[in-house]
Amino acid sequence: MEEIPEDLLRDAEENGPPASAAGGDPVLNLEGFLPYRLSVLTNTVSRAIAGAYSKRFGLSIPEWRVLAVLGRFPDISAKEVTERTAMDKVRVSRAVAALRRKALIKRRTDAQDRRFSILRHSERGHRIYEEIVPLALSYEKRLLDALCDEERHALDAMLTKLMGKARDL
Repeated sequence: MEEIPEDLLRDAEENGPPASAAGGDPVLNLEGFLPYRLSVLTNTVSRAIAGAYSKRFGLSIPEWRVLAVLGRFPDISAKEVTERTAMDKVRVSRAVAALRRKALIKRRTDAQDRRFSILRHSERGHRIYEEIVPLALSYEKRLLDALCDEERHALDAMLTKLMGKARDL
């Protein structure tokens, strides 16, 4: 388990406890808590997109994420996939193993560092990736249709800013 950074502990002490329930325990308004809201949104969107490819191609969400990353960044290690997807190592490892069993990705040993394996789509895996990409992009477009152009640009800027701050924390 990771330690809580000192600056977060200091901020919590300086800001004091949140509003208390009748029993005096701190209360977290979960429905208004940004990390919770982002997580629920992410899960909802991921499940909706998964509907487009899970039945047709038999892929789980982590498997699709690995395929998607390899489509954009072929010939990378599982460690790099983990970093790019922010999934934990175990999920990536299981997804890679499943994709290899399904013959959708190939693995070879890195010539410079034999401790690392390099991953890439198989021909079949790349064909499936090319079929799913338009479905995913169509879903994204339909989701973003809820926003005007100005809101889309603002959302992109805010997500970029929050991602940077989250990495700094």
